[in-house]
Amino acid sequence: MLSPATPARKAPLWLLVMVTIAGTMAMHMFIPALPDAARHFGASSGQMQQTITVYILGLALGQLIYGPMSDALGRRPLLLAGLGLYTVASLAAFLAPSANMLIGARLIQALGGCAGLALGRAIARDTATPETAVGSLALLNLMMMIGPGIAPSIGSGLDAMFGWRVIFAVLALMGALTAFGVWRLLPETGHPTGELKWRTVRNDYRTLLSSPPFLGFAIGGGSATTSVYAFIAAAPFIFIEQLHSSKAQLGIYLGMLMAGMAAGNALARQLIKRWPLERLILGGNLLSLGCAAALVALTLLQLINVPVVVTLMLLFTLGSGMTSPAALAKALGVHSDLTGSAAGVYGFAQMAVGGLCTLGASLGSSPALSAFSVLLIACVVGQLGFRQALRLSRSVGA
Repeated sequence: MLSPATPARKAPLWLLVMVTIAGTMAMHMFIPALPDAARHFGASSGQMQQTITVYILGLALGQLIYGPMSDALGRRPLLLAGLGLYTVASLAAFLAPSANMLIGARLIQALGGCAGLALGRAIARDTATPETAVGSLALLNLMMMIGPGIAPSIGSGLDAMFGWRVIFAVLALMGALTAFGVWRLLPETGHPTGELKWRTVRNDYRTLLSSPPFLGFAIGGGSATTSVYAFIAAAPFIFIEQLHSSKAQLGIYLGMLMAGMAAGNALARQLIKRWPLERLILGGNLLSLGCAAALVALTLLQLINVPVVVTLMLLFTLGSGMTSPAALAKALGVHSDLTGSAAGVYGFAQMAVGGLCTLGASLGSSPALSAFSVLLIACVVGQLGFRQALRLSRSVGA
């Protein structure tokens, strides 16, 4: 283990990408196979949907645990433990004899997979300043958003060719290979204290949750990033049922949205050389807000069509891709001595916002209006949170 005096070797960025993407891939790969699994177990659709609900719950709660534990015990051992849990739970899901056992395995799988979401970003932040971390964080954030975009297509293909259980076999293999890469290539990037005191953990969270600047960046970052889950969840109903597109076309449209997120992250990495983080955060979120407002208005006027939705959502994700890495860098910099805990709380906020937005998109009789309204509300909340956090940060700095 590295001592605090020893400079940490940077973790391979491709390995951090693998670590980060494992949790988000598993969240959505199983969605296309839900009907087949329900028929296999003779379960209701509501019961099988619990495999998604508990996964989101596990991702949110687990990040609150890994952050402070990694500050005390180190990033590397906690990441190996999480990936091991993820791999074993994936195998348990592969062998699950009942729907209830599958639901339980999914919860444990999420508790393991969320280690990468929390610790991958903390590791990137450990070896960089807030400004130089933006490039790496942008790529890691992109991976968290790409997962929901490509995972359903992969899961659908595996289910069609080999059956739904093979999805979990593939996830187990991914977890095992990623754990092997971490064991061989990942250095310890933090400075663990060696002591885990829950009173200290409680105090750390109290410090973060009583910090208005951190809360503003965390809530704003979640609103700017994972609110797009609302659209991804509603996309099949919007494009196929309301706009009469095919399933193949749906995959292309979702891929284009991920391209928008990639472009936003790439743009952020360039603009950070000339723009302050504050301008990048607010400008990107305002672009997303304007697109969401236009989508709501056009839906109410019954003027939406495929080109309009794809174009405006492409711009929405461009703005989100610009905003999210800068917001994350600012959030982790508020209390630089609590990076692991801050990454955990930030990840919890992201998944909590994503879950609430997905739930909101399922309400109402019009999937398009529900999803676009959720995006608009999230962007407004994000803009207010960012402005408050930046104002307070400036006043503290002064």
